[in-house]
Formats: sequence, C-alpha cells, structure tokens
Amino acid sequence: MATALKAFFKRPTTIVGIVTALMFQVIFSVIWMTGYNGVTDRTSQLKIAVVNEDTQLGQQVAGTLAKQLPFNMSQLSSLEEAQKQLNERELQMIIYLPADFTQKASSPDSKAAVQYFINESNPALIKSIMSSVANQVTAEVNQQAVAAGIQGALAQANLPAEQAAAASQSLSQRVTADIQSSNKVNGMNNQMVPMMLVLASYVGSMIMGMNLEQSSMAVSGQVGRWNRFAARSVINVVAAIFVSLVGASLLAAFGGQMENGFFHLWLFQFVVLITFMFVSQMFLYLFGMAGMLFNIILLSAQLVTSGAVVPRELLSGFFTGLGDILPATYAVEGGMNLLFGGPGIGSDAGVLLIIAAIAFVVSGAAVALKRQSMPHPAGALAKQTT
Repeated sequence: MATALKAFFKRPTTIVGIVTALMFQVIFSVIWMTGYNGVTDRTSQLKIAVVNEDTQLGQQVAGTLAKQLPFNMSQLSSLEEAQKQLNERELQMIIYLPADFTQKASSPDSKAAVQYFINESNPALIKSIMSSVANQVTAEVNQQAVAAGIQGALAQANLPAEQAAAASQSLSQRVTADIQSSNKVNGMNNQMVPMMLVLASYVGSMIMGMNLEQSSMAVSGQVGRWNRFAARSVINVVAAIFVSLVGASLLAAFGGQMENGFFHLWLFQFVVLITFMFVSQMFLYLFGMAGMLFNIILLSAQLVTSGAVVPRELLSGFFTGLGDILPATYAVEGGMNLLFGGPGIGSDAGVLLIIAAIAFVVSGAAVALKRQSMPHPAGALAKQTT
C-alpha cells in the first residue's frame, strides 16, 4: 500500500488530478456565490409594460401601477408593440387593460379582466415571479378600485347606505386575472434543456480538447505544428457535425420540444459546439495543459451568466457584462428560440461564429509564436541508432 501511494505521488498527473478537483470547488464556490449574490434584491430590474385602452377607471389603474409596482415600469400605447418586445425578451410581462374595463367592472352582470402576457421562453423563474405579480395586482385592483367604484355607483342609485355597502361587498369580486402565456414550455424536462445543452457541450468540448492536446504533444516529434493545428481543426469540425447530430437526435427521441424543427436545432447546435471547441482549445494553445484551469473558470462563469438558470436581468452589472462576451449566452438565447419559440436566431448564430473565428485566430497566433519542435522521421531515427 505504502509503495503504491509513493509510486502514485511520484507521477505529476496525480498531483494535477488532486489540484483540479480542488480548483473545481474553489472556482465554482467563488463564481456562483458572487454571481448569484443579491439576485432576489434585483427584481426591480425586471421590465413590465402597462398598456391601457380604457379612458376611465383603466387610466387611473394604469397610472397607479406604473408608479407603485417595484419593477422597471413603462406605459406603452400599442399592445402589438408590447407583444413584439415581450417576444424579444425586452419585457418580462405586459399588463393590459382593455377598452371596456370600466364598463365591465361597473356592471353587476359581468366581470372585468386584467390581461397579463408572459413569455415562457425564458428561465422558469420569470414565469414564477410574474405569475405572483399578476395575482397581487389583480387583488389590489379588485379591492381598492373596483369595490369602491361599485359602492359609489350603488349609492348614487338611491340605495340606502347600508344596502349599498352590503351590495358592494357581494359584488367586490369584479376583476379577474387573465394570464396568457406565449411560447409555452411543455414540462420541466424541456425547461432544463438549454442549460443541459450548454453544460454537456462545453464540458465535452473541454475534455475533448484536453485529449487532443495530449495527442498533439505525443506526435509533436513526428508532425509539424501547422499540420497538427490543421488536423485538430478538421477533427473539431467533423466531431461537431457528428456530436450535434447525436445530441439533437436524442432530444427528438425523448420527445423534446422543437418549435422550429429538428434540422434547425441540429445546425444551431453544430455552431454552438464548434464555437465551444475552438474557445476551449484556445486556452490549451496559449497555456498548454494549464489552460484547463481557464476552461473550468469559463464553464462556471457561463453557467451563471448565460441566463439558463437565473434571468440575466437579475445579475449584477459585472456578470451581465461578462455574459455579453461569453458564447453560452447566445447559445441559450438561440436554443430557447428554437426549442420554445421566439425571434430568429440569426444574430445569436452570427455572434457565436464571430467568437469561434476570434478563438481560431488567437489559437493560430499561439501556434505561430511557439517554437517549432524538430520532426524526427522514423527513417532518420533508425539511421541515428545504427
């Protein structure tokens, strides 16, 4: 036993393995604890638009909501424009008061509805928060505005004050919540797919890159640096095509939600994978096997800042800005658009390709700046030994 332990600790890979396990703990703890710190205190950064088409009670309610709700509130005149912004995730919810709001709220034969529009093609926390806000807003509007209005109307109808108060109490439930969800997500399993794709894709890419780096080091005596660089690039492209096909196929086989079809998801996942592969290997070109430390940092940072788990609107300014330059942000946004619905993925795919191109160029520059290992053909080696 002692001999075996001594033999293990003489190998550098044993120390590297222990340090790697330690760094995972340190890096994830630091980034996640700082990244998610204060998230619940930043709900005021979520954006809600009020669209009012009622010129009486609705106008009063809209003004009150815009002033009192603890969110980034705005008033828009067009429901169509608000829905466009909601679909593009520029808004987290729309509160809509239709033109007949006052009429229905005042009539004993009908009930008025405050309509709420929520885009489910978002982290699950968005729907949870906004659904809670909708219920609270409806209760407040119903209790403070509608009950008082009905009581006044009944009092003006020459009813005794006591009867008017009793009648208004019975009619106080005049406002209901009509929550309408767009881009619906079918189940928690589908909700978690964007995060799963990012996690699986980046971890797979960094481990593949580590093994390619070891293979490159092993053949460095026989193959020139530019041939090795070209070979690794070709392997990345071919592997990305195959791996993305397998991933998309498994998602389809298990009944995963695909609003834009299998082919579009496969192509986009290929772009995500090729970007992750070039980015993760860029650090290996720059720093050798020590580059895996940067990949661990990048993995943790991307899980926090991408918006796959927690809405990016709730992160601090530093982590929001960091997410803007990391590929996982665009992988998650594009993935949500393809899986659940939303705007086109052209801009997301374009940014990913730009990041991949930058990583490719930086990697090539690292290869150019490193000293060339002299190749040792098998024949020359044999001649030297004779």
